Amino acid sequence: MVTTYQSRTMVIPEIHPEHQAYWDAAAEGKLLIKLCDSCDEFHYYPRVICPNCTSDKTSWVEAKGTGVIYTYSVMRRGVQYAIAFVELDEGPKMMTNIVDCDLDTVHIGQRVKVVFKQSGDEDKPGPFIPCFTPIVEE
Repeated sequence: MVTTYQSRTMVIPEIHPEHQAYWDAAAEGKLLIKLCDSCDEFHYYPRVICPNCTSDKTSWVEAKGTGVIYTYSVMRRGVQYAIAFVELDEGPKMMTNIVDCDLDTVHIGQRVKVVFKQSGDEDKPGPFIPCFTPIVEE
């Protein structure tokens, strides 16, 4: 059985001023995550306070944009899509969508890379959302 990813309208996220750099980078095809300047740990979702040591000394850094599928679920009713937690090569896990692939081939431990899909629709486009697609080995 082939379950092909189907494009779907993604909800427009609420953008807060402290995350503006994240969304600006996404519009340029870059995935930003936070690095704590105190404990030297990466974290996602990007927030001002480090969830590891509670320091407010954090910096934006560009992630490699690659990782592995930690866990996932395929929705098979209506528009078919996959949601997943991807463990970034830098360490943190992020909830995301798996796109542009046969959803029946998605598996835990699969290498993936970031791609950006626009939220909203044609009438009301929103910011670009980081999604992931399998890395095709050549």
